[in-house]
Amino acid sequence: MVIEGIWVVEKHTDHILYLYRIKEHIYHGKTAYQKVDMVVLESFGKTLFLDGKIQSAEIDEAVYHEVLVHPAMITHGSPEKVLIIGGGEGATLREVLRYPVKKAVMVDIDEQLVKLCEAYMPEWHRGAFYDERSEVIFTDARQYIENTDEKFDVIISDLTEPIEGGPSVMLFTKEFYQSVYDRLSDEGVLVVQSASADVYYGNLYPHIYRTLKEIFPVVKVYHTFILSFQMDWAFTIASKGKDPEDVNAGRIRDIISDFEGELKFYTPDMHYAIFKLPRYMIENLKNGRVLRDDNPAIWES
Repeated sequence: MVIEGIWVVEKHTDHILYLYRIKEHIYHGKTAYQKVDMVVLESFGKTLFLDGKIQSAEIDEAVYHEVLVHPAMITHGSPEKVLIIGGGEGATLREVLRYPVKKAVMVDIDEQLVKLCEAYMPEWHRGAFYDERSEVIFTDARQYIENTDEKFDVIISDLTEPIEGGPSVMLFTKEFYQSVYDRLSDEGVLVVQSASADVYYGNLYPHIYRTLKEIFPVVKVYHTFILSFQMDWAFTIASKGKDPEDVNAGRIRDIISDFEGELKFYTPDMHYAIFKLPRYMIENLKNGRVLRDDNPAIWES
């Protein structure tokens, strides 16, 4: 076998590596918080790597961002104020702004990364940063949550995994989620991107689920396959009372009718399908522990 061209190697685990052929280099550098690489891959199109791992790819970023945003927005039903924690590419903000919200606040600690995404990845934000309803704040999300008096109908946690020494470690703990709960309105909904849901590598979502169960009356895990991640991916939704599986299908169609034709993945039928878990995920949920400030989760490859 002859392997030609320039390739990038992504470490999945100590035993698994992924190889991708690079078609074009866009950017290579490092912010105050993480290493950033933007390239065009032959297979996935324009792709963002953070600290050597694929963060988002042109081929399926809509799958990830639609699955992250729409179940929570639909579960609430009529959100007016939304908070996004992380979400540097601007695509989470893009999906939120499909709804008639009055205000969408995005809090990200890495201003340089956001500016790079704004400049080099306009296909992701599609002008969302410039919408009059948008407010982008560059600060630590925990500091923001603990000091703001604002209430939000939906809070979306679109953070990188809690890598040791990284900026996200203390944003997956019970103490932080309690502060999030306090910042939600009476019918508020939280959704957390919860990392891999595959058989081999699903070692974070059970802890997130168990931790949120300490605080919220309704907590559910859902999942879908993300091609560019090459694995099934988990999300956790928590609310003060509304159950995402109790939403009426007709109601979903009514809410998304104005933009359904622009979506690539999310449909009323898919809303229910993603909450159907395989047995290994159901069993794995029993292995979760409560994450605390003095014993947080550390994501290991």
